[in-house]
Amino acid sequence: MKTFNILISGVGGQGVLLTSKVIAEAALLSGLDVKQSEVHGMAQRGGSVLSQVRFGEKVFSPIVSEGEANLLIGFEPLETARYLHFLKDDGVVIYNTRPIGTIGVSIAAEKYPADINETIKARAKTVMPFDGTQLAVTAGDKRTLNLVLLGAALKFLPLKESAVLDAIKNTVPKKVLEINQRAFAAGRAQGK
Repeated sequence: MKTFNILISGVGGQGVLLTSKVIAEAALLSGLDVKQSEVHGMAQRGGSVLSQVRFGEKVFSPIVSEGEANLLIGFEPLETARYLHFLKDDGVVIYNTRPIGTIGVSIAAEKYPADINETIKARAKTVMPFDGTQLAVTAGDKRTLNLVLLGAALKFLPLKESAVLDAIKNTVPKKVLEINQRAFAAGRAQGK
């Protein structure tokens, strides 16, 4: 298997890092070589978070080069658009359409780009936008957005669903496992 490159972008507190850990665990359970990297300097304050996961027969670096991402999973539209230049020409974008305003937007010093969804759709051939936050709320908790997005992304991941489900069991705390499994199933239904 050739190396498969994934970028996961969002805002601090949305579960970007947990999502990358689940994907990496699923790849390991599938017998693949995995490398993972993340940038989360201001994550606890709602800042930008980016995680990179690469897996395949043999992976030498955790960093996805520009123009090499097979899949971009975006937890927020602006954070999704920020990393579009990393996509391959045939790369796939799955993203949550619910925006989170920056501090500048909150104090009316800036405006959230009205055309952000068009910008994303113009850059990628395959785009799956949907309100993942609403699906997470329906599953029982908006904090399960990460598993909703992962469930939708499974359609494009070269991993078996059973490996991902096992990775969720191994990674998600037991006290919130059931609700996260429901969120994953909701996202999986969205992705079909």
